Amino acid sequence: MLDRITGMQVFSRAATAGSLSAAARQLGLSPAMATKHLDAMEQRLGVRLFHRSTRKLTLTEAGQQYLETCNRLLPDLEEAEALIASQRIDASGLLRLNSPLSFGVRYVAPLIPAFSKQHPGVTVDLGLNDRVVDLMEEGWDLTIRVGRLKDNRLVSRRLAESAMIVCAAPGYWAQHGRPALWPDLSAHNCLSVSFSSISRPDEWRFGKDGDRRVAVKGTLRTNNGDALVAAAIAGLGVLYEPEFIVADAIRRGELEQVTLDVRTADLGGIHLVRSPDRAPPAKVRVMTDFLIAAFNPRSPWTIQRDICADLVE
Repeated sequence: MLDRITGMQVFSRAATAGSLSAAARQLGLSPAMATKHLDAMEQRLGVRLFHRSTRKLTLTEAGQQYLETCNRLLPDLEEAEALIASQRIDASGLLRLNSPLSFGVRYVAPLIPAFSKQHPGVTVDLGLNDRVVDLMEEGWDLTIRVGRLKDNRLVSRRLAESAMIVCAAPGYWAQHGRPALWPDLSAHNCLSVSFSSISRPDEWRFGKDGDRRVAVKGTLRTNNGDALVAAAIAGLGVLYEPEFIVADAIRRGELEQVTLDVRTADLGGIHLVRSPDRAPPAKVRVMTDFLIAAFNPRSPWTIQRDICADLVE
């Protein structure tokens, strides 16, 4: 389908030059293609725009009126196209980045000042929430997702890995004892996030494929990992959370990790996701490269890589 803007450009330049072949040269088109654009425009409008002869083009009355309209509209359209094209080359404009709350506060927000120094033309709108956002429907350029991706229509890049960790406050272990076997967790007060496929409020999964399942119960469930960490530090119960959420508390000695007789389940990675635009603007490309570099080759939360990796499943 021939587009209207190119047709308007052909018409305007042909009117100025008095020749379709001259308009074609200026626009990098063949004379035949320029003629097709003009014919399509006249057919769409239902009027003749030129009186055509073998030597010259002369505007009709309708053509003169339409030329005034084109000359008023085309500069704005061409400026808008140039602006959009420049944004694919130069990183600029508003970048909307969404992240899960705990991950965004800990690991994304502290990176924004360095990103802004490198790319001062980009304004970052950082959204933090724990629901799965719809990129295209809600207008996000990028989103960070923790776990296995379910929508294969989206373009994703793996940012990092994060092991699952079983831990509790030292005082809790001292009072209730440390589990040695994964089924032992059923006897503990297990604090769970309400939406995870690995640590549901009534069941925790272990093993590489999540095939080892233990029924659990506890006095707190929530949709935010930080709330669970605060409760666990206070001695309420046991956590089974991603390493990036509990690593700081473990380093401070507020939580202590335990090693069970089976490896923890595979979280599925942490991914940076965008809509399937074949040529994303420069602001999206530079943020993607920046975040990937920030979390590689070693993630800032890493305390110990898969402590049960050598166990026999």
